[in-house]
Amino acid sequence: MDPLRRSPSPCLSSRPSSPSTPPCEMLGPVGIEAVLDQLKIKAMKMGFEFNIMVVGQSGLGKSTMVNTLFKVWKSNPPGLGVPPPQTLQLHSVTHVIEEKGVKLKLTVTDTPGFGDQINNDNCLRPLDIEFLQRLCQTVNVVPVIARADSLTMEEREAFRRRIQQNLRTHCINVYPQMCFDEDINDRILNSKLRDRIPFAVVGADQEHLVNGRCVLGRKTNWGIIEVENMAHCEFPLLRDLLIRSHLQDLKDITHNVHYENYRVIRLNESHLLPRGPGWVNLAPASPGQLTTPRPFKVCRGAHDDSDDEF
Repeated sequence: MDPLRRSPSPCLSSRPSSPSTPPCEMLGPVGIEAVLDQLKIKAMKMGFEFNIMVVGQSGLGKSTMVNTLFKVWKSNPPGLGVPPPQTLQLHSVTHVIEEKGVKLKLTVTDTPGFGDQINNDNCLRPLDIEFLQRLCQTVNVVPVIARADSLTMEEREAFRRRIQQNLRTHCINVYPQMCFDEDINDRILNSKLRDRIPFAVVGADQEHLVNGRCVLGRKTNWGIIEVENMAHCEFPLLRDLLIRSHLQDLKDITHNVHYENYRVIRLNESHLLPRGPGWVNLAPASPGQLTTPRPFKVCRGAHDDSDDEF
């Protein structure tokens, strides 16, 4: 017998694996990435909710702007295209919009007769300033310049700068707020948006043939004002902000900041809660304290207010 030859060790002997214990390489990943698919399926079933309140004088085209924003003029649903009565009561219309299997429950609240008897040529009125100061503490405010086609490019830019100066002077925080920028990408994108606010928009509900293609716009004596053309108006920026890029963020800020502050105030004002030795008054969270990312995407109603001024 060769002394260099050793008998196989029992611990190294090869035995067929049991069918109930597959090799480690056959075990797949944990499956955490499937959570995104679960959330998507659940969101597709439940749909989304979005609430908007439009504020401005009569005749500024608030209903037309909302119809253009969500392309409601194509389906012409009952209620959304009908102008509200000229009263001092809030008027809300709810409609379900579906696009590529995604359902959006849209609620639009109009404010007919707001400031109709007050002159606001070339500036924000005291009523607008006080209204925005109170409103920006409870909802997300996005101001726009309505009927921007009635201004020249120079007049539009000068009007925008005056409004921006008024907003800074009176400490009116409009969306997107700087304190909610979560990373460098948000700061870059939101800085560009903040520089263009208030957006100069034009609403339209008719399509016209221009150079062999159908465009949505308004027909005038000198040509067609295209809604989707950035050289004519800034409606695409408003649409992208409200729907394509910041819709969920609007909802999150409304739920995690504005609603929570409202809830804290109501709890402090309530006389039904027991107040013992350990009672501590709750304090609303300031925007500077909410610098951490908002934890979860929830589908509670949000409010985004567009204030039309001209």
